[in-house]
Amino acid sequence: MAGRVDLDGKKITPLTICMIGAGGFIGSHLCEKLMCETDHKVFAVDVYNDKIKHLLEGEGGGGGPNPYADRIHFHRLNIKNDSRLEGLIKMTDLTINLAAICTPADYNTRPLDTIYSNFIDALPVVKYCSENGKRLIHFSTCEVYGKTIGCFLPKDSPLRQDPSYFVLSEDASPCIFGPIEKQRWSYACAKQLIERLIYAEGAENGLEFTIVRPFNWIGPRMDFIPGIDGPSEGVPRVLACFSNNLLRREPLKLVDGGESQRTFVYIKDAIEAVMLMIENPARANGHIFNVGNPNNEVTVRQLAEMMTQVYSKVSGEPSLESPTIDISSKEFYGEGYDDSDKRIPDMTIINRQLGWNPKTSLWDLLESTLTYQHRTYAEAIKKAISQPAAS
Repeated sequence: MAGRVDLDGKKITPLTICMIGAGGFIGSHLCEKLMCETDHKVFAVDVYNDKIKHLLEGEGGGGGPNPYADRIHFHRLNIKNDSRLEGLIKMTDLTINLAAICTPADYNTRPLDTIYSNFIDALPVVKYCSENGKRLIHFSTCEVYGKTIGCFLPKDSPLRQDPSYFVLSEDASPCIFGPIEKQRWSYACAKQLIERLIYAEGAENGLEFTIVRPFNWIGPRMDFIPGIDGPSEGVPRVLACFSNNLLRREPLKLVDGGESQRTFVYIKDAIEAVMLMIENPARANGHIFNVGNPNNEVTVRQLAEMMTQVYSKVSGEPSLESPTIDISSKEFYGEGYDDSDKRIPDMTIINRQLGWNPKTSLWDLLESTLTYQHRTYAEAIKKAISQPAAS
């Protein structure tokens, strides 16, 4: 890290970081960035380490010395009631909490697990950081915004053309959720409450914190094949669902017509934003940051069409005659599902504080992701499909 400086030109002192959820999609990319480009050390905390094995064993695991051996240490533990967690936090300068249940089907079918995972299990992490004077970067979600003000306007209202009714700002937009029986909001409510607790710890007890609100981070190593690259049950997020369908050569299912709109950002762009937060505490502490790409906005239907085209290009396989089918949210997710219509991140604060802007277009991030998925998992999924079911 020779010559590495922060945004104010000051030399960066190497940190020791406790990263909870290091073995997941985001954690693996962040660990990779930290190992390859900095001198920071990482205590990688997770239940699984498949996605960071190449760092723990050395690139390629080819028997040579691991260049990262003295800077990344894996700690296999579940943060629920594990007494070792506080000790790890005490030994580090910064804790990054990525642990969460964050797949939409779970919000609806496992609301208790979702609330416990995203609020109750996060409480000790916040407490240990606050009591021991340790800085915290906590990963929240764009879901905390809930529904936009614009979605309550009449369908034919000209105000629906005004982006101010749909753009989500960290310090101004309200958090609007559906009624209690719409259990889809269990995740958003839990995430919002832990944000409020972190903010209160900062105000009352001086906790140094940064909160990250990701807007659909996409890229290689994201979970998408149930039972192979992610949970064996439940329905993953939309892009992961579509990837799975493409590999299986199944039509992509458009929930309620695929009219909801989303923005997508490339994981490598997003990790650059996190690195700025890590290395610029004076600019990042006390802030909540949207991290997304408002230029990559599409309807879910448009996303399906684009992914179908990109996958044909990277795989060489022709598209299906009927590449999409419509399905109701009740049939797809179960009773009690609800959705937000549109999520556009306001980038004012992160641009002002950290000078960050995303670079990668939607086509390019889809091409990178689907190329990786096709190369790495196509044979695995075909093998899984061909295996006879247990009698």
